Amino acid sequence: MAVQTEYKFFEAVEKSFDKAAKFTNWDPGILEQIKQCNSVYRMHFPVKIGDKIEVIKAYRVQHSQHKTPCKGGIRFSLSVNLDEVMALAALMTYKCAIVNVPFGGAKGGISIDPRKYSPYELEKITRRYTSELIKKNFIGPGIDVPAPDYGTGEREMAWILDTYLSMRPGEIDALGCVTGKPVTQGGVRGRREATGLGVFYGIREVCNMKDAMSKLGLDTGVERKTVVVQGMGNVGFHAAKFFKQGGARVIALAEYEGAIMNQKGLDVEEVFEHRKKTGSILNFKGATNLPKSSDALELECDILIPAALENVINGENAPRVKAKIIGEAANGPLTPEADEEFIKRGILVVPDMYLNAGGVTVSYFEWLKNLSHVRYGRMEKRFTENMNAHILGQMEELTGKTVNAKEREFIMHGAEEVDLVNSGLEETMIAATREIMDCWKGNAGIPDMRTAAYVVAINKVGTAYAELGIFP
Repeated sequence: MAVQTEYKFFEAVEKSFDKAAKFTNWDPGILEQIKQCNSVYRMHFPVKIGDKIEVIKAYRVQHSQHKTPCKGGIRFSLSVNLDEVMALAALMTYKCAIVNVPFGGAKGGISIDPRKYSPYELEKITRRYTSELIKKNFIGPGIDVPAPDYGTGEREMAWILDTYLSMRPGEIDALGCVTGKPVTQGGVRGRREATGLGVFYGIREVCNMKDAMSKLGLDTGVERKTVVVQGMGNVGFHAAKFFKQGGARVIALAEYEGAIMNQKGLDVEEVFEHRKKTGSILNFKGATNLPKSSDALELECDILIPAALENVINGENAPRVKAKIIGEAANGPLTPEADEEFIKRGILVVPDMYLNAGGVTVSYFEWLKNLSHVRYGRMEKRFTENMNAHILGQMEELTGKTVNAKEREFIMHGAEEVDLVNSGLEETMIAATREIMDCWKGNAGIPDMRTAAYVVAINKVGTAYAELGIFP
């Protein structure tokens, strides 16, 4: 049995970085600068909870300012610690570089269990955290732009925005200080499902590559492929839903309470409704219960999507994983030992550092929307519809034939905000996948897709530093 080594998360990221750095030509000093976290803010602040005062521990890490603002989510979890926040901030830098989003990487976290607080108490904690960030200049549309992460969502982002607005009156671009907001507060349509949809687009593009699929003994395309998803949060649910819509067969779903399996396929949305009603995915009609969530990771399938927390696949259980493709929807779900195991066995790992970049890509679109002060599609939607209607009318007149009602509606449709956002996300994920695969093919020494992704990221960040003249 493989001996499992304990890795700190930031050390694991550094290990992957060092592995890739050997395939670049940058000066060791530049590589060291890229690797390190530029700014680390560790804070303790008091908040009155009930009749007592609690001292809350929180963090914000800005990994790189090679491009500004910095960008990264805020998570609420008892597992939040400095090591985790530093690692996630570093991954954000590399992720933004790969998908050509002009941000440096950042991350934040508050070390609490959000389920133990009332909404009013969570609001007090969030607002106080925001005021601490403002005091130290760690937030702003041109400085550092937070977003939702594990344990947070639109509600918390609205609180952050309101606190920022109250402390920065008259700042014209203030809406851009945070993304993942409700649409009514300057958010963008399509943000909620963006990460899961990005996972689907990325895996679909890999599956459309004949060379990659023939090495795995698979046909091209996602149709009829079997999929297992661990994690039914926002990312896992939407990834599973889009795979099902794309023609794949989702045979198992897992959550912390256990897992369910049906070789004929599961209706993802029905499972989600079942969990809302019963509090568990277990005992879903027609499915077999698996006693442990981790059992789902070891099922025979074409595509495995770990969409929960980090380090769920390690040196101990990696030898039992039977998937042919692993798509890292979560941050850091594989340890470096698991990577080595999968390289040996020819299993294709599509790495987190770009695969789950759908969230930051659409956050970028939201930030641009806030800076431009206009909704996507507002200027061109009616013009496009009128032009399409005119072209269609001319074609029908010239041919003497009439297009059926369904096709007419599709052809005449002018793009709305969500259409443009999803189109931009699809283009981003396809371009990033091809760039990484080209890098991998172009250097026979690169052992896996993760290393190729790091090489792409390091080259882009290194070029940015060099062009800024920081290293004469």
